[in-house]
Amino acid sequence: MHLITFLISYPIIRFISFLPFRLVYVASDFLGFLLYRVFKYRFKMVRKNLRLVFPDKTIKEIKKIEKDFYKHFADITIESIKAFGMNENQMRNRYKYENIELIKDIQKKKKNIILICGHYSNFEWLLSIGYNVKGNGYGIFTPMTNKYFNRLFEKIRKKHKAYLISRYKVKDFMSNLDTNKYHLFGFAADQSPRKVGKSYINNFLGHKVPIFTGAERFSKDHDLSVVFADITRTKRGYYKTKFIEIIDQNDSNYSITDQFLKLLENQIFRDPSQYFWTHNRFKHLSTN
Repeated sequence: MHLITFLISYPIIRFISFLPFRLVYVASDFLGFLLYRVFKYRFKMVRKNLRLVFPDKTIKEIKKIEKDFYKHFADITIESIKAFGMNENQMRNRYKYENIELIKDIQKKKKNIILICGHYSNFEWLLSIGYNVKGNGYGIFTPMTNKYFNRLFEKIRKKHKAYLISRYKVKDFMSNLDTNKYHLFGFAADQSPRKVGKSYINNFLGHKVPIFTGAERFSKDHDLSVVFADITRTKRGYYKTKFIEIIDQNDSNYSITDQFLKLLENQIFRDPSQYFWTHNRFKHLSTN
């Protein structure tokens, strides 16, 4: 069944990847309409999350964010596919880095880097950073159940000097790093981990929830610098990223994680429509 699904989908994916950008966004508008108005993709989850995070907003204001979010969600979906047909010049033109010198300065110290971000704006194209600095980008991901799509998206990322590492294998990968090469690890660190044992609980968007701390643990275990990627959409199909180094303050076991959460919250409140509200961020709300 997985193979059949892939064989049906692949020609559509390839077709979209070759479309000129003006038609890419026609396709995105249509997809956004289907997701929002027809299929109501994860609509209840989106509405629930927005009402939790913005209890003081009117229903009119919530619906405005909803509508803008589904348009953005469709854009990111289509842009991830379009990357298959993009060349280096197109990617460089559409994805800018304000202060790439920060990354280069850290690399001069012979240090590897964790690029930490949330599921915000176009975090997918961030892995093209390999065009701008030494080494390649490595995205930490949860493998798809469909191995054929897995291979396809690995191929798309490799085209732009990026690689995927299963979250189940990242520990072994980091323990055996080639010290003669530069590595930049991309962590989308706003996942909702399982609430087990003494999970780290903290406020995120006004609610106490378990917090993913993998990026901080890896940074300390392997002496990695941590840099937050503050991604902004400048106009449709164009993005810029400002890098902010996160320094461990040694005032708690989770100083890096806490700083990341604050930076991510600032992004979300700046423009809520660019955050992925389809994810069940608050499934383990804490009452403690």
